[in-house]
Amino acid sequence: MSGLTNIPSVAIIGRPNVGKSALFNRLVGRKIAIVHDQPGITRDRISAICSRGEQPFTLWDTGGILGAGEKDLTAQVRQTAEDALRQSDLLLFVVDGKDGLSPIDSDLARTLRKSRKPIVLVVNKIDHDKHDSLAAEFDALGFEKIISISAEHNRGIAELLNQIEQLLPAISDQQSAISNSLSIAIIGRPNVGKSSLINAIVQSERAIVSELPGTTRDSVDISYQRDGRRFLFIDTAGIRRRGKLSSSVEVFSVMRAERSIRRADLCVLIVDLTSGVTAQDKRIAGLIQEARKAALVVLNKWDLVKPKRGERQTIRELVAETREKIFFLNYAPALVASARTGENVDRLFGMIGKIRQAATTRIGTGVLNRLMRAVFAANPPPMVKGRRLKLFYAAQAAGTRDRSAKGRIHRTEHLQPPEFVLFVNDPRLLTQSYARYLEARIRDAEPYSGLPIILTLRPRTETRRN
Repeated sequence: MSGLTNIPSVAIIGRPNVGKSALFNRLVGRKIAIVHDQPGITRDRISAICSRGEQPFTLWDTGGILGAGEKDLTAQVRQTAEDALRQSDLLLFVVDGKDGLSPIDSDLARTLRKSRKPIVLVVNKIDHDKHDSLAAEFDALGFEKIISISAEHNRGIAELLNQIEQLLPAISDQQSAISNSLSIAIIGRPNVGKSSLINAIVQSERAIVSELPGTTRDSVDISYQRDGRRFLFIDTAGIRRRGKLSSSVEVFSVMRAERSIRRADLCVLIVDLTSGVTAQDKRIAGLIQEARKAALVVLNKWDLVKPKRGERQTIRELVAETREKIFFLNYAPALVASARTGENVDRLFGMIGKIRQAATTRIGTGVLNRLMRAVFAANPPPMVKGRRLKLFYAAQAAGTRDRSAKGRIHRTEHLQPPEFVLFVNDPRLLTQSYARYLEARIRDAEPYSGLPIILTLRPRTETRRN
């Protein structure tokens, strides 16, 4: 069985700039949706798991019902909001208490009633008790459940959460086990086909697909289940060159995408075959490598490439060229595919399965030490200021901590990179070239496809404490 995971869903609906994204961030407890005073900023359905109460649920922040202003995009924004409405178990209809009741609110209220879904009317921007009277105007909409809140000031949020829990259907422990999901970040520069790939995977127009670069402004969490396994796909905003960030909103989106890399178990880098590997692709690959994340590369838009020497030969050449240009991510397997036609997309799960299997593979301590002694003997380390690195003992660590380049440590429950601890005379004597040599020889023994290899060197004195 495959499909979106079946935990209760709550959709936040409302016209632009009533505070939907601020409410979304407040309920989830972290900034996911970009909050900005420009109408239509939330172009897609942004989703995340809210687990602040006893019962977790998926929270959807839909695009403003009027869209973002671009004619073609507006129709998709409206469609994706309507999809969220159909798929949700509960609707939070958000209105602006300061602006008062608008004709758009009244029209939207009539549309929402047709869904026959439970609806909570949320009157936002009621920042103080003295403003409570402003909510009375919305009684004319005829909804039974009305709650006044201030998303910005955290006013009324506890009452709203309590109301949500009362109205949601009960779920089983199995359905609520979202923490068992493998988090997969879909990463790439704008317009390489990230959202198209997500749609091909889940077979729905889940993320807005448009020829306009930058239509996915937020990192969007898509919960998905296939063959009994749970996946959480993170559809990130396209990462542009810093010199081409046209607004503060796009700057926020790039920051969000970079955070998505850090919180993912696996990063899927999308490269556009029609333009090849660009400097920006290399920068993004560098972010993945610096974060020490499991990774694979999807060479997208295969349908637009005409093979010159036969299909298989062309694929081999494209993969080889990609590996040469992003050599520092050489542990990542590559897949040539077309998100638009769906060709080879299904193979992605087979590759993920192999990476998952590799993460469980260990090299026995005896085998590892014999390997390392042979490697050091075949090619001794170079002299550094008159001294040479000496190996005393090696072991594969039982657990791995994933460190970013800036020293932050993030523990991961899935796809832990293999870490090898080498006890030596002086860790400072290891050169970068020799570290690459050691990694290559370890991969000769065990490829660890899709996983970075972490080498941790400790001085010999630490062996007494281990």
